[in-house]
Amino acid sequence: MDGIADYEFERPLGESNYGTNYLARTPARLGIDADHVVVKVIAGPTSDDAFRRATRELKHFSVADSDRLVEVYDAGRHGGAFYYAMEFLPMGSLESPASPLDSGRAVAAVRDAALAAHALHERGIAHRDIKPANILIADDGGRLADLGLSQLLAPGMVMTGLGRIGLEYTDPAIMTGAQASRASDIWSLGACLHFALTRRGVYGDSLPAEPLLLVRAILATKPMIADDLPGPARDLISDCLDPDVTRRPRTADEVAERATAIASTMST
Repeated sequence: MDGIADYEFERPLGESNYGTNYLARTPARLGIDADHVVVKVIAGPTSDDAFRRATRELKHFSVADSDRLVEVYDAGRHGGAFYYAMEFLPMGSLESPASPLDSGRAVAAVRDAALAAHALHERGIAHRDIKPANILIADDGGRLADLGLSQLLAPGMVMTGLGRIGLEYTDPAIMTGAQASRASDIWSLGACLHFALTRRGVYGDSLPAEPLLLVRAILATKPMIADDLPGPARDLISDCLDPDVTRRPRTADEVAERATAIASTMST
């Protein structure tokens, strides 16, 4: 695909939930001080379900009203596809940074993801897919991206499909039918903090790639926290991953506060 509407694509950036991301030149009509934007395209036979998911994602971006979420500039339909444009962060993600991150910057990115998650939670929305690939690096910390799997925190709503969700960073209770909640996103933030400090997941490096086998392996394995982490970081990760949701931090804002204290002790 060379472009959509008045967006000229330069290169694909990979797939995300329910769409493909492209790096595009910024049309002058947007009036923003940026040479490039990211355009997410939901194409193929554009179904009502795909359109519903995309509009839900945009609605959740807007109602959360957080500067720690990726900024959305524009949206529309063109030639049977739905698209929206958002800010481009050239420093990459926590999973694949454009250049090596020191521990302080990595923790700051998770802190900001927690702030964004808290803003969503306060509007009754669970992200459901907080993972290193969805925590983007910014000059002042990080941004939380990709709300394609977000859903309202309503009684009885459970995950009906795993899709492209980052299973290593998902509360295991979700895989057995639990409702997405503040607590499940907090579990994900703890797993992301562990990755930020160790570059390793909490289940080790030998997990199977096939989704069903991966789920089985995760459900049969207790998360492992690295022994060499600083005490406050280890304590926060342990609290976030506690199987008893009542013992986890009550809010993602609390996670952010504790992460701020951890980042302040590290070089930046």
